[in-house]
Amino acid sequence: MYPHHREREQPIFSARAHVFQIDPNTKRNWIPASKHAVTVSFFYDGNRNVYRIISVGGTKAIINCTITPSMTFTRTSQKFGQWADSRANTVYGLGFATEQQLHQFSERFKEVKEAARLAREKSQDKMELANTALSIAAPQFSQDLSDELQSPPVMCVNGPEDKMFRSQSADITLSSEKERIKKMLSEGSICEMNLEAELFTLQDSNSKLVAALHEANNNVEQWKKQLVAYQEETERLRDQVADLEAHGGHGPSDTLKDELTRSLEELEALLKAKDEEIHILQNKKEEYHEMEQEREEAIHRLQEMEMRNLELERRVQNVEQNLSASLEERDRTESEVQRAIEILDVKIFDLNDLRQSLVKLIDK
Repeated sequence: MYPHHREREQPIFSARAHVFQIDPNTKRNWIPASKHAVTVSFFYDGNRNVYRIISVGGTKAIINCTITPSMTFTRTSQKFGQWADSRANTVYGLGFATEQQLHQFSERFKEVKEAARLAREKSQDKMELANTALSIAAPQFSQDLSDELQSPPVMCVNGPEDKMFRSQSADITLSSEKERIKKMLSEGSICEMNLEAELFTLQDSNSKLVAALHEANNNVEQWKKQLVAYQEETERLRDQVADLEAHGGHGPSDTLKDELTRSLEELEALLKAKDEEIHILQNKKEEYHEMEQEREEAIHRLQEMEMRNLELERRVQNVEQNLSASLEERDRTESEVQRAIEILDVKIFDLNDLRQSLVKLIDK
């Protein structure tokens, strides 16, 4: 599917998307890298035998990422995906217009990553063949070289080079581990952002419920006062009805009795309605306690996520220290190989002089 021999860099696949980068300070928030959707393309460099993702906004390169076999493109939602670039020390995010575009980009990312893996293996095979050829040519000078260096590990050129290749392999392994941990750290940061958003929502709901509860408590106090006043009014009307019944036959007692009866019924209906409202407010109070428990659980999960992020950051620091030590070891090995090559050149020059001297003797 992908070309392997081109004289210049060729585009393989292109898509339009909104580009984001993770905030380097907080490692949590996304920062827009483009004001609008831009073209994001896969390229193949035939001279270097590498694959890259490039996106240009105006005159500035927004993305210039070399794809390695350890990279992973993660779909975090229906239209959004991300991957980590350890060389640029950042995380890129792409927002697509449709889910189909995200799916096509994700599948092409997997294919290009596999092609990059095959290209790296092919390059490593060529290096091993060159190393084998050098080791075949070196044994005739190994004894002199050993005497000069006075160290068994450099009996031939092949030894230090093997050590250098092992150092490079360890370097690649450490880089892969570092990228994996950074990806875990990024995913943990995204989970933490989601928990923070949920916490903010719960806090907003909590403040609204607290305000409603205070208002309800104030209303309950007012209703209790009104209830006491209604009860007193009811007792007074009942006393009036009893007095009128006791003085039966004096004045319009039947009309007044009917009026008092209606007033009493209205008061009883009002009392019943107030009791129902009090019951509803008590239920809301129970819901408020449930929301409070959910808020505490969200805070607890947020604290656990922060502890996890601290642990991941500690692991990243350890990996960076190991990587630094491996780079120092590789530099030291390269200097040893260079010294061995210089000694080997001197021996070859001496042998050449010896050969010329022998030719002159034979001619004489």
